[in-house]
Amino acid sequence: MQPEERRPTHPGEILLEEFLKPRSMSQVKLALQMRVPIQRINTLIAGKRGVTPETAILLSMVFDTTPEFWMNLQTGYDLYAAKKRLNRKAA
Repeated sequence: MQPEERRPTHPGEILLEEFLKPRSMSQVKLALQMRVPIQRINTLIAGKRGVTPETAILLSMVFDTTPEFWMNLQTGYDLYAAKKRLNRKAA
């Protein structure tokens, strides 16, 4: 039996661990820089919201990345979740 594919890390966790914490940046400061409600950042970090194209552009502007970086993280996470749902239905 093959081991199951590892679940991709949610983009919100990467945002927190790889971008906010190393910069000692708060969610509030990020929300202010992006000019979005704090809830948008908080729910993204909590894994309750995904990265939208608009959010990807705003994050790329703040952190000097590309919007594609953020969208690729979200797409990988979404594809994994969809495969899991389909596999459960087929079983």
